[in-house]
Amino acid sequence: MCSLLDLAPEVLHHIFTHVHPTDLSPLSMTCRYFNQVIQNDELLWKHHYLCLFDLPPEDGTTSWKTRTTQLVTAIKILEADDESTAALQEVLEATLKLIEVSVSQSPKNTDFLANHFKKAANLSAFLCKSSLFPRAAPGKWTAAPTAALRQLSARLHVLGGMNLEDPWPRIDGHTCIHIAASHDSSAEDDADDDDSSDSEDDNTNANTGTDNNNNENDTNNNNNNNNEDDYNDIDDIDDDDANDDDGTDGGEYPEVVSPAAASAGGDASTPSTSTSTTFSPQPIRYAHPYARSQVYDLRRYTQANKWGPFMDDGSGRIDWEKVQAIMIVIGFNYRMYAERRGASSSSHSGVLRPWDEAFFGIATNSYVSSPLSGKLRPSLHPDLDAVDPYGVTGTWMRIVCFLDFNDLYAFNFESGRLDPTQDREPLTTREAFRLIRLQLHVTAVDAPNPDLGDGDMPVVHFQGTSRSTFMAWDPNANSRIRGTVRKTASGAIRWTTFSIFHGEERWRSEGVQIGGIRSARGILGNWFDKDYDIHGPAGPTAFWKISDEMVEEAHHNPPPMVQIFLNGGP
Repeated sequence: MCSLLDLAPEVLHHIFTHVHPTDLSPLSMTCRYFNQVIQNDELLWKHHYLCLFDLPPEDGTTSWKTRTTQLVTAIKILEADDESTAALQEVLEATLKLIEVSVSQSPKNTDFLANHFKKAANLSAFLCKSSLFPRAAPGKWTAAPTAALRQLSARLHVLGGMNLEDPWPRIDGHTCIHIAASHDSSAEDDADDDDSSDSEDDNTNANTGTDNNNNENDTNNNNNNNNEDDYNDIDDIDDDDANDDDGTDGGEYPEVVSPAAASAGGDASTPSTSTSTTFSPQPIRYAHPYARSQVYDLRRYTQANKWGPFMDDGSGRIDWEKVQAIMIVIGFNYRMYAERRGASSSSHSGVLRPWDEAFFGIATNSYVSSPLSGKLRPSLHPDLDAVDPYGVTGTWMRIVCFLDFNDLYAFNFESGRLDPTQDREPLTTREAFRLIRLQLHVTAVDAPNPDLGDGDMPVVHFQGTSRSTFMAWDPNANSRIRGTVRKTASGAIRWTTFSIFHGEERWRSEGVQIGGIRSARGILGNWFDKDYDIHGPAGPTAFWKISDEMVEEAHHNPPPMVQIFLNGGP
């Protein structure tokens, strides 16, 4: 009977293609001959790599064996719950490289990442290593030992998205611990929030600091269908939601509960000494008050970081810990928006599809246009669209969150002077949530200017309109908009927008593309006063493209009394 050692290399190659790649190394150590056959068979390593991952761009220097063994090492660490610093760096670097070579036509890379990082142990051990999480649960989460590793962990978490943790809320009840902790006692308050007749003080507009009935938090989109294949429901989430406005009522989410207390039913302040892999980590649920504290801390908005999600050293590099905090705040508000609609996380509107799946929509060119209903508008400058590498022209959706101006001011200026390095207390004050539709078109394409920090791609200028999907007559959400998108010298895709009211610029935003160019995931960033007012307001924002098409805007007249108010009298 012939033994394995007597078989020809071609036969062994075929046999070894059926071995799991994590077993190739142990197999090669069984004897010298197997070691020689396996280590020198580049086609074997290529076969195993392409069975698991997308075809990477050929760089001419990296062998298939090197590519495969690097990822096999990461797989073994992910399956072994190894939380050492060396393992952390190995996994973060290998997975981020994998993301960088992901292609939009194949889901292999992103499926691999989603499958591994949806596991509680890996989510906690590798994606919760930024400086944010030890504040939320010092006994459960520990920060990475270096700033570089904290940035890598935050970046991977942002690329993973909002829905890495267990689905919540659920139809069977309020599952956010900060709500469940006092759900019974706040039932009456929740009922009041769903009524549009909030008190005068509760309707203070965060953007202007004046009393206004335009706040829109967690409205009830009953007209949204759940069709994941198109965005024809966008036009249906406009006027019918206007009367379900709970706004920024100056109230607070219930007391912050730590992961240890939530699982044990104990005091929120009780410390825990167990490891991070012994509980179910849900970053948005546990960390949102601390992320909100960072996002609304006006000390963090400086000229050096352009008042956006950039490093404080003036380099223009992305600060992924800031982006992570922005994502967590928006993710929490979106979850509350979904809960108030009574929708489970599996039935979200197609409008928010880029955020619904882990590691979805981050590859270059992963954005796919969807058809819109209504009378279509032709592109104003198809010649410019043809040379725009960022894909600006079309219809976009935008989320803007903000605090009541009085709450923002109290949080920043009524708590006494703090050391610049000291974090503010966790913030549970309710925010307003707005879902806005943008229609943008390219107006100019310029060559990059290295003196302005531009990279090697053109600078695209655009204009368009911004329209609230909650209240068609909302004067604070309906505006003109202009902006630019460029690649920075550090490689970031930077988006700058200005909101224009009655011909005057009022708000500015700075954001960065999440993933590659023309990614479906879109942009995360900050909005703020266009004059960089140190007193605010400021807050988080996100926007993403849904269609290359644009439709004719429907003209809505505000209610008579509102029209009188806007016109200054009868």
